[in-house]
Amino acid sequence: MVAITDHGLQMPGAPHLYHFTNLVSLPRVMQGVEVLRGVEANIMDHEGSIDMPERVLSEHLDIVLAGFHEFTGYTGSTAGENTRAMVAAIKNPYVHIITHPGNPKFPVNVEEVVLAAKHYNKALELNNSSFYVRPGSSPICSQFARMAKKHNILVAINSDAHICYNVGENAKAVDLALKEGIRRRQILNSSAQSIKEFLLYHKQHSQQLAQVH
Repeated sequence: MVAITDHGLQMPGAPHLYHFTNLVSLPRVMQGVEVLRGVEANIMDHEGSIDMPERVLSEHLDIVLAGFHEFTGYTGSTAGENTRAMVAAIKNPYVHIITHPGNPKFPVNVEEVVLAAKHYNKALELNNSSFYVRPGSSPICSQFARMAKKHNILVAINSDAHICYNVGENAKAVDLALKEGIRRRQILNSSAQSIKEFLLYHKQHSQQLAQVH
């Protein structure tokens, strides 16, 4: 299984909205590999808003990642502000995974974020790319991994590939998870089946909330 999750609309150089609505043209299976249609959205404010219309989130995408990125309009500058925004994004029923929460440019209260992820049954990402492109990430990622083990929450381990050659490269992220004692059952993407069950749970939950409102 592979997830196609280009950056959200406010990222400089991001694809047009049509890219995300046109993901329906992707075959569900390509050369024996299941394909998930997704986005890595940008957290925009302290209320956890993300830069993707709700209609697209609910009707066109299978999986939604969200995180902080520079030059997207987010203005938080303190750990308190960033924590508030990240926790709010975790509460968003359409968001499944928080990306690279260990980014040192956006400090957060690690345990508060982990506890929010546990409460809302969301996953936190440990990605391979962070160890190369985000200096200072390693110690914070280790904190997240330790807290993830302590509170028994889900983590998503992935390559965060920005080019086809790096798809599936996740050795450093796996090593960190093993070092900090993350168990296989905590790894969301340890199997395609576990991802399907996770996404189905959240799809049903978001539909129930929509009916209530």
